[in-house]
Amino acid sequence: MSDIAYVKTELSPTLPPPPNAAGPMKWLKDNLFSTWYEAIGTVVASAILIYLFMSIVDWAFVTSVWEASSFEDCLERYTGHPVGACWGFVDARFNQFMFGPYPTDSYWRPIIVGILLVAGLLPIMFEQIPGRKIAAPLMLGIFPWLSVALLHGPIEMTTLDSGLGIGVTALLFVLGIALGLYGRKNFNPGQTMIGFGVAYCIGVMYFLAWGLGLETIATNKYGGFMLTLILSAVGIGVSLPLGIVLALGRRASNMPLIQMLCIGFIELVRAVPLITILFMAQFMLPLFLPEGVDFDNLVRALVGVSLFSSAYMAEVVRGGLQAIPKGQFEAADALGLNYSMSMRLIILPQALKIVIPNIVSTFIGLFKDTTLVSIIGLLDLLLTMKQAITSTKWLGMEHTGYIFVGLIYLVCCFGMSRYSIYLEKKLHTGHKR
Repeated sequence: MSDIAYVKTELSPTLPPPPNAAGPMKWLKDNLFSTWYEAIGTVVASAILIYLFMSIVDWAFVTSVWEASSFEDCLERYTGHPVGACWGFVDARFNQFMFGPYPTDSYWRPIIVGILLVAGLLPIMFEQIPGRKIAAPLMLGIFPWLSVALLHGPIEMTTLDSGLGIGVTALLFVLGIALGLYGRKNFNPGQTMIGFGVAYCIGVMYFLAWGLGLETIATNKYGGFMLTLILSAVGIGVSLPLGIVLALGRRASNMPLIQMLCIGFIELVRAVPLITILFMAQFMLPLFLPEGVDFDNLVRALVGVSLFSSAYMAEVVRGGLQAIPKGQFEAADALGLNYSMSMRLIILPQALKIVIPNIVSTFIGLFKDTTLVSIIGLLDLLLTMKQAITSTKWLGMEHTGYIFVGLIYLVCCFGMSRYSIYLEKKLHTGHKR
């Protein structure tokens, strides 16, 4: 009898791997229970983490007090059971934490600024949201002055106090528009930039003097989380472009004077702590200003924080520039690109992409360092909370207050960190392992 052979014409169905070869059980075995001592360590660590988690949940939610008019409502003898967090303290002082001594009937002004800030940044930060081409110029050219007008109101302009000043500025505005149009007609970018730049500056001056016709609110009324956001937003917005300019100036070996000035500024600022910079901005900056010109505490703090952060940002950007291979510079020269075009189109995009983690780390450090402005009398979020717990109504509530403030900083810093990761993945070009 002859042998019969069969040839299979269909693929066998794909079977799942054995339970012990893949899946969660495989991961647990390989990473947590591979040996007897790792198993013991896993069990002990899990028990500690579960105990801590349950303790935190009990303190924050189970035994917490959500409504209170004073610290007495959060004491054990008044509630009849052990008391955890006193969230009633946060609820009672929430507006103070957010806005500080800002007038209550004007809360709508910083709220509108916050809404405009988020609405303008979202299309810029996430390409999935349409409107980036419109949002970017609006955020750069209009939003800063609109936010100043909303938060502060009219700003006194001594130049516009006289008819002569109004006439001169109006004439300069018209001449600037004319020069910009003439340069645009003749394809002269220098004349176009100067002309429209002068007209823009004068227009901003008139707009700030008008201030939307709102009531003036002095900067000593700013405080709480609003002040923290103002300091960090201005510091971040100024330090990045200024840091890029300083980094390029430090590498400009063909302009030794510019190079020496940039190196001197960077090294001098990095050699002293931020507290020293704030004290200098508070007490020494007025000495370098003309007589009759003065800035309030907030403007001085903004100048000090921005200059301090820009020096560190310059070194971050310089590290990215040094990481660019020499061939990229030679390729730009071979294409016939001048210095500005090669930096704008080839070098800087690559350098900034490389140092995204360091840039965001500098931003996070700046956001946390804003708490130091309390030494010059500014009521930031942390100082506002400290003042709240010194009230006789809320004695002993410092634990809940500090945790609330810490959670705000955690959410903001963690959000910046996650966006940094998102940006790295988005700009990833496959050169990393």
